[in-house]
Formats: sequence, structure tokens, C-alpha cells
Amino acid sequence: MKNYYIHGAFGLLVGMAMSFIGFSDFSEIHKMFTLSDFRLIFTFMGAVSLLAIGFFIVDRENKIPRQKYHQGIIPGSILFGAGWAVTGSCPIISMIQLGEGKMAAVLVIFGVFFGTWAFRRVAAGLTLDTGVCGE
Repeated sequence: MKNYYIHGAFGLLVGMAMSFIGFSDFSEIHKMFTLSDFRLIFTFMGAVSLLAIGFFIVDRENKIPRQKYHQGIIPGSILFGAGWAVTGSCPIISMIQLGEGKMAAVLVIFGVFFGTWAFRRVAAGLTLDTGVCGE
């Protein structure tokens, strides 16, 4: 039970930080995607760099399993990016927006659930290795 409180507090802090940075503001996201403001792009670059260093440190002994590439990665990435550009939020940011009282985030969250449901239906007929653990 103690871990739930720790994880909840960490999630709350990360959500607050992302809100303060501007990741939950549609106009900031719009500026990033139209390349009129590079602040969020540089923030992304810094976060990815820190994660790369962290993964390098953790994976010194190659204990992180490698995932297979499949044909759905590129179209899925394009759909994810298009949805992000149109709505101004990715799945996590929509949760932060909901916490900020932005009710349009409910539509994004519905879209996330609908997209997951639709993917499951489409992928069931294909022979794709989804790379998801336990499936």
C-alpha cells in the first residue's frame, strides 16, 4: 500500500511539472508543431537525453529485453503524432488536462480507449507481433 502512495505522489509531481512547463497548453503544443517556438522541443530533447543516459546505466549488462520491430510501428507512430497534433495532447497529457479541469480532455481519453479497442480488433486478424509483454 505504501508503494501506491509513493507512485501517486510521483505521478502528481510529474503531472504538475508537465503542466508548469506548458505541455498541457494547446497553444504551446501548437507552437511546437508549427516550429514557431522551440522551447518544448528542447525540453523533449533534454528528457530523451536523460532517459538515454539512464537506460545506458541500467542496461550495462543487457538485462532489458529487446523488442521486435513490426510493420505497425511506423503507421502507429504517424497516427499517434497526428492525434497529438490535432488534439494538443498525448494520452498522459490528456489526464493532466482533465486534472486541470479542461473537459475537452474527456474526448481525447475516449479516443484513446476507442483507438485501443479498434487496434485490438484490427490486429486480431493480422499476424503482427505487437511486442506487448504477456501476449
